[in-house]
Amino acid sequence: MTVSRQHFPFRKTFNCLRVPAACAFAALLTACTPSYGETQLVSPDEWDILITNARIVDGTGSPWYRGSVGVDEGKIVWIGTSDKAPAEALERVDANDYVLSPGFVDMMGQESLPYLTNPASGASKLMQGITLHASGEGYTSAPNTDATQPEPRMIQGKPYSWTSFDEYFEILEFFGVPVNVVHNVGATQVRLIVIGEEDREATPGEIRQMQALIAEAMDQGASGLSSALIYPPGLFQSTEELTELARAIKPYGGVYSTHMRNESSRLLEAIEEAITIGREAEVPVHIYHLKAAGLNNWPLMEPALILIAKARAEGIDVTTDIYPYLRNGLGLGAFLPPESYAQGWDSMKQSLSDPETRSKYRTRIEEGDDFENWYHHVGKDWGNVQIISTALGEDLNGLSIADAAELSGTDVWSFVFDTVMNHEVAVAPYTMNIEQKYSALRYPFVMFDTDMSPVSSAGAHPRGYGSMARVLAKYVREDKALTLEDAIRRLTSTAANRLGVFDRGQIAVGMAADLVLFDPDTVQDTATYADPAQYPTGIRHVWVNGQYAVKDGAVTEARAGHVIRFGRASTAQ
Repeated sequence: MTVSRQHFPFRKTFNCLRVPAACAFAALLTACTPSYGETQLVSPDEWDILITNARIVDGTGSPWYRGSVGVDEGKIVWIGTSDKAPAEALERVDANDYVLSPGFVDMMGQESLPYLTNPASGASKLMQGITLHASGEGYTSAPNTDATQPEPRMIQGKPYSWTSFDEYFEILEFFGVPVNVVHNVGATQVRLIVIGEEDREATPGEIRQMQALIAEAMDQGASGLSSALIYPPGLFQSTEELTELARAIKPYGGVYSTHMRNESSRLLEAIEEAITIGREAEVPVHIYHLKAAGLNNWPLMEPALILIAKARAEGIDVTTDIYPYLRNGLGLGAFLPPESYAQGWDSMKQSLSDPETRSKYRTRIEEGDDFENWYHHVGKDWGNVQIISTALGEDLNGLSIADAAELSGTDVWSFVFDTVMNHEVAVAPYTMNIEQKYSALRYPFVMFDTDMSPVSSAGAHPRGYGSMARVLAKYVREDKALTLEDAIRRLTSTAANRLGVFDRGQIAVGMAADLVLFDPDTVQDTATYADPAQYPTGIRHVWVNGQYAVKDGAVTEARAGHVIRFGRASTAQ
């Protein structure tokens, strides 16, 4: 069925204005005079929850303090330094001196659709404390035409189609989502609609069509424009085209977010391109999963961070994030040279049936240095490329490409080309070192992401299950690369502010009650590359809009998330 408004008459829309939090909540603050050591809103005599005896890390970077928090109707209504609250509560929670923090923000959580098509996948976010999911990269769930959504999507046994973010958001709201979600509109998505998969420049008329699609998405509540420039057809988009598309989000206060064109030998040039797009279009820039991939390129990480810091010092609003793992994740097809995709994915797969084409691609992969060559980044060693997919069978999941080829009784290059031609297989190449992660964490503008859609299968990157817990376990407790307070700031308020979601990311009166209660001494990621479908330990409770999403370490049935639409007044004429 094609969704229309009459199918969802009870739509709940959560608008998020791009104004400071203090202004947003000034109307909520009351003339009451609480005692010193507490702050509160006007509230009924009985609240929903009172959390006592907590070490509060409020998300601002301030030192933790012991206190209590009152929650009612999805909001934080009271904070005090004792458990003597001015109202009773339906439930009192003794935090047992655990850390209470704002819910964590996934700065790039890929698709939101799995929350509907695979409801169990929501646990992969919730169990690591994620309460806000930023969705979108190059491809996005909307807008759509018959070209981008040729068949309806099956959602809980029924077919659904949609063409716009309005329609998609209505479906999300109708079924409910377990976390709060905010969406970008994809530069690849609008190019597919207007141009298709061809490798050519966009005409002025086509750029205007793409700008119109972006403006429509922003009018309907998208938060910005995002790109993915190593995957076709995104890699065919020029700097000039992307700049023109980014101009369409300026009247709305949108952010241009990017998986850059290069994350290795041309890392600095790729950052310069992203900064140029932001400068010329006059929009903020966010760089996804910053890395210096490949042994020879590891020394570029510090200059990359300095380049971003320099741009910020010059008044250009640019930020970035990382994920806390040393292996990245991508499709095995990304190892092929870009010209193989010039006529689209289907044509590329057909071409791999020709032995001469395979030989040509192998030579390009072995010798080419004029593209993002992941084979070079792993030291030209298929043993450094690990399969994180069950598409080839459970017995090959977790093996290296070299070992899988040997087990399959074929040479490694035939295995690679056969796999790309016949399957959609994700891999985890070993491309980073720990020192570049430490470098990133010395800069205050660096946040965190999972770079994974919600997932419930064994064929996945462990970052989909463990990223936020790994930050707290490895980078805070074990390596001491971050203080607890600074890690929480990056996971919460800094990220929420970047997304323009100013009613979340802090424990403060009037803010949304997205909260995580965890034991800082035992919180631990348990997901591995060989066995990724393992949830973290040490996270006791997670609340989303004041409702339990995780209780006593187990996911509840609640789907209390909000689909956040941005209400902005456009100045476009």
